[in-house]
Amino acid sequence: MTEQAKSPAINFIAAIIAADVSTGKHGGRVATRFPPEPNGYLHIGHAKSICLNFGLARDFDGTCNLRFDDTNPIKEEQEYIDSIMEDVRWLGFDWEERLYFASDYFEQFYEFALLLIRKDLAYVDSLSADEIREYRGTLTRPGRDSPYRARGVEENLDLFQRMKAGEFPDGTHVLRAKIDMGSGNLNMRDPVMYRIMHTSHHRTGDAWCIYPMYDFAHGQSDSIEGITHSICTLEFEDHRPLYDWFIEALELSCHPQQIEFARLNLTHTIMSKRKLVRLVAEGHVNGWDDPRMPTISGLRRRGYTPASIRDFCDRIGLAKKESMVDMALLEHCLREDLNKNAPRVMAVLRPLKVVLENYPAGQTEELDAVNNPGDPGAGSRKVPFGRELYIERDDFMEEPPRKFFRLAPGREVRLRYGYFITCTGVTRDEATGEILELRCTYDPETRGGNAPDNRRVKATLHWVSADHSCPAEVRLYSHLFTKENPAAVEEGEDFTGSINPESLEILMDCRVEPSLAAARPEAIYQFERLGYFCADRHDCREGKLVFNRSVSLRDTWARLQKKA
Repeated sequence: MTEQAKSPAINFIAAIIAADVSTGKHGGRVATRFPPEPNGYLHIGHAKSICLNFGLARDFDGTCNLRFDDTNPIKEEQEYIDSIMEDVRWLGFDWEERLYFASDYFEQFYEFALLLIRKDLAYVDSLSADEIREYRGTLTRPGRDSPYRARGVEENLDLFQRMKAGEFPDGTHVLRAKIDMGSGNLNMRDPVMYRIMHTSHHRTGDAWCIYPMYDFAHGQSDSIEGITHSICTLEFEDHRPLYDWFIEALELSCHPQQIEFARLNLTHTIMSKRKLVRLVAEGHVNGWDDPRMPTISGLRRRGYTPASIRDFCDRIGLAKKESMVDMALLEHCLREDLNKNAPRVMAVLRPLKVVLENYPAGQTEELDAVNNPGDPGAGSRKVPFGRELYIERDDFMEEPPRKFFRLAPGREVRLRYGYFITCTGVTRDEATGEILELRCTYDPETRGGNAPDNRRVKATLHWVSADHSCPAEVRLYSHLFTKENPAAVEEGEDFTGSINPESLEILMDCRVEPSLAAARPEAIYQFERLGYFCADRHDCREGKLVFNRSVSLRDTWARLQKKA
């Protein structure tokens, strides 16, 4: 069930850090880090972690590092590193000169491993991966010692050094910590520290053929960098004893405190990087920055702003319990930001031509239009008006129901910033019966939208000039998944089964007012009465306008809050 997200009265992590600062722990320093693995693009859940780590460093006058935990060369690419750095900067954060890579410390990790072998706290195991899994046991069945656990220190040193020298093929040996195969915590049952991988690394090339496991490298990287508070999501809570064990066994001088918080789960989408990779690889979406993806780059391309995402992360707060946040809250944060900042323009997505029969042929006039009614400083613009216009096809009905107040035969409506018009007739395609255009008259005394005799109309329609408007492609995006929680599937089902087949509708024959002719990529507008739209950052250019719908005008979250 969706939980209405709200910021807690107290940020429990900030309270822990404040207490540490007051007691002089870590010398009163605060040093955090954002440590992504460069094996995919960041998503909105990572944005929460970015805002948290950099925000805590800012609030406590500390530092926040950006560190790539690049210990698995098979899945890591420079493309991901570049995208992550761009995303962090776009969100408004700066790691200054503190950019690090776990691969910076490969030599130190190797020396740490040798030290643990010499202390008889690590050994080379020659079981296969399947055998290690079998010997590990389960939550209800304790593990068993590997037959290689009793190897002597000198033999282990020799084997590990030969592993480093490349003498053995992949999968022949691993290095494991010697902890407790009977532990109730599976992470403490002699975890693997190093594996053999004859794979080139994106930074170190072929210098190494053994690579540290994440659990071994992570805590040591934090310690090397002098991190005081290692903040991570709740799934790492069971890893904390191992995090602490490595630091204590190595007798490192800096022992960061690991603190966990609940990860972000958002309705109608998924946060599993493995599943996001599948969406891209299997062609369910058009790349990592598809505007339907929960990736930061996807949200950016759709028209989300850094301010709206930071506001969202502040509002959802921190918790120790997993919950589901309604997508409507994220959309609400975007509307609030864009309502204040986005200029208003007129666009017609499904054009229906209107001919004003009593308007002088060949005449054009310019009408004053407000750029943002909530911001007097935004000024106004001129919009051309002439004999032939376009309105939305949905704004006309030949036989309207009782509560339809828009245009119909014999009915009068207002054109935004323009005149009152009355429909006098309909022109049809003789073969199909489709309405091709409306014949109307206008009242020249109603310029600006008011009648001298104070008569009123019940509808105001947006429009564009047929002669002056620009053609545009508009992409209408909806939820990628029909299910509120697409990860919750029955046995034998797959999460892709709930992909929404109507998550993207492309309209090719739209018309927009001429002020958008030079719309720059990523410029965001409110198309009056329709929603907020963003010029596509890749495809929009002069002569080929492409807009993505960021969010509709209807605010589901505000309505839910009002009802609550």
